[in-house]
Amino acid sequence: MSIYATSIATLDGQPNALAAADGKVTLLVNVASKCGLTPQYEQLEGLQKTYGDKGFTVVGVPCNQFLGQEPGTSEEIATFCSSTYGVTFPLTEKIEVNGENQHPLYASLTPVADAEGEKGDIRWNFEKFLIGRDGNVIARFHPKTAPNDAVITAAIESAL
Repeated sequence: MSIYATSIATLDGQPNALAAADGKVTLLVNVASKCGLTPQYEQLEGLQKTYGDKGFTVVGVPCNQFLGQEPGTSEEIATFCSSTYGVTFPLTEKIEVNGENQHPLYASLTPVADAEGEKGDIRWNFEKFLIGRDGNVIARFHPKTAPNDAVITAAIESAL
């Protein structure tokens, strides 16, 4: 099944947050506002600006499972992202990416291994999944791999 068919709401509660990404190359990232990796928002927005008109989008997925680093309401998250980092890419509702209440989206993503062979539970905020136009996972990237790292940009360009 295509990742794009997974039911998940937008940050403001609208259904089918992934429908607009269907047919695009997508970088799905679990995000948090109070994490040491939060400055990655700037690079994610840079990718959105660089590749957005070529059939690419970033989709941020807020999650509060890692030391409570995304405690805000939907409105607080939206305000923080837009005012601090100028985020224009879509954000989904806040979900759980691991554990008993893991969202079906991440149940589909976590079996995929990264370049080091790590698969299973999300390790931390800002773990990244590159999804092809067909809705299948192309690659998984470690949370500390910067969004503008050559390995990610090369994978995006190859998928486009």
